[in-house]
Amino acid sequence: MLNAIIFPSSYFDRKLVDEDLYKEYEAAESCKLFDDILIFSYEEWFHNGKLLLNNRPKEKITAADRGWMMPPEQYKKFYFALKENRVELITTPEEYNQFHIFPNIYGLIKNDTPRIMIFPKETPIDLENVKNTFSRFMVKDYVKSVKGTDFPTFFDRSITKDEFDFWMEKFYEYRGGLFTGGVCIKEFVDLKLYGKHKNEYRVFYINGEVATISRNSGQAEFASCPPKEIVNKYAHLNSKFYTIDFAELKDGVWIVIEAGDGSVSGLSDFQDYNEFFRKLFYSFL
Repeated sequence: MLNAIIFPSSYFDRKLVDEDLYKEYEAAESCKLFDDILIFSYEEWFHNGKLLLNNRPKEKITAADRGWMMPPEQYKKFYFALKENRVELITTPEEYNQFHIFPNIYGLIKNDTPRIMIFPKETPIDLENVKNTFSRFMVKDYVKSVKGTDFPTFFDRSITKDEFDFWMEKFYEYRGGLFTGGVCIKEFVDLKLYGKHKNEYRVFYINGEVATISRNSGQAEFASCPPKEIVNKYAHLNSKFYTIDFAELKDGVWIVIEAGDGSVSGLSDFQDYNEFFRKLFYSFL
């Protein structure tokens, strides 16, 4: 049984939900299925490591987190701090760690995703080896890239060591305190475009079932959908609540481009928020 949803508060007022998550909060409330919608203080947790809830349950309940990414060690503290307050999250620290850290999940999806090379924190990147392995490659840490900046979308074999070192300094600067784990060098592939939009879909898996499938990159409704075969292939991984992002290559083949923990994976703009929370609730009956 899933009793509650927990959201982070507004940075400015711990009694109110985070403004960017208000639409989700509203949907979770309006479906009238959960016993409680909890809010924890964003500032106290993320800045001071102190858990403050708007309401401490009188009896043990089970909850799903819908909030922001945390490093695995911080999530582990969050999980046990909630447990001390009689709130048990559906995602264990082990499940979170496997899906939040891309190298940890890579082995389970590698047959359908671009190849990667992993360089743990403080390990020098062997650029020549990278260029011998990939004709084009992109850079991310163990969790995220730096989209929305001037950092190159990809590099090719023409990049020099001095040029690459310059951009890597920028990369560490852009990721800042959010830098996680180490560096993933990922093979760059050409995705199919519909107008200016890539054809990407986010699938939420809940308790071993495909819960929702939604367009995730602004593409039109007529864009093709990922085949059932590849979607169903990943319905039984080692977590109760996770996402897989699928994308269509230029030649029409579908691949996996990302995996993530369901607690901190955002809903798509085209997604039915009410349907999502209904599926989340009924998946745990």
